[in-house]
Amino acid sequence: MRSLPLPSGATIPVLGQGTWQMGENAKARSQEIDALKFGIDLGMTLIDTAEMYGEGGAEEVVAEAIKGQRSRLFLVSKVYPHNATRRGTIQACDRSLKRLKTDYLDLYLLHWRGSVPLSETFESLLELRQAGKIRDFGVSNFDQDDLMEARQFDQNLTATDQVLYNLSRRGIEWDVLPWCRQQGIPVMAYSPIEQGRLLTNKALGAIAARLNVTPAQVAIAWLLRQENVVVIPKSSRRDRIQENYAALDIHLSRADLDALDQAFPPPVRSQPLEML
Repeated sequence: MRSLPLPSGATIPVLGQGTWQMGENAKARSQEIDALKFGIDLGMTLIDTAEMYGEGGAEEVVAEAIKGQRSRLFLVSKVYPHNATRRGTIQACDRSLKRLKTDYLDLYLLHWRGSVPLSETFESLLELRQAGKIRDFGVSNFDQDDLMEARQFDQNLTATDQVLYNLSRRGIEWDVLPWCRQQGIPVMAYSPIEQGRLLTNKALGAIAARLNVTPAQVAIAWLLRQENVVVIPKSSRRDRIQENYAALDIHLSRADLDALDQAFPPPVRSQPLEML
């Protein structure tokens, strides 16, 4: 698995597994655990979760999936904005660690910006890092202005910005992505196939047919070739996880890329950050 460097000197795999909507249905639990285990066995050892997902349920699913193999994993979780106070951030992290049955996170993110001053949140993140409860910290759903403000408080240690980024959501290419590249901060792309809505696009389908792959694989492969980008597709099915992993080996030609640019034009001006 390829990886990208973080500002701390650690590395993060370029392809991982998301867990949004996991832990919400007891009947799906065994399938979700099995899917995560299967992905880990393939080499997708980056797992992204959050206290918001299933109100902690996704973290409990992850705990079952990673049992006995914590050392080979890169675990990411996130704190709710309303919990991101000086004391609340530390308490939220402790709860996540307990649900995940681990004593540290590789990366801990502020899920999105709320009303708590960033200075307060980052003070707690720095404390958690110093205590060894998290190895790196970062943000999610931050626009360039937010990132620049965060830089005042993070001691140049913000490790990533996790944002909505896919072929149909390319606004970050104007400002957020170039800024993060300049700062050496990888961008984590969530919802890489736009919750399935991308898959009916004719241009995407034509390229997939020519390469004998699926439209989802083309969409993920396109993201994987972007400089400084980590991709975290979510699936609870083994066949889909196998597809996601195989996207690492897909080569898109210049003609393919031009066709995708025509079907999904890059931004020509600054746009507000999009979220799902």
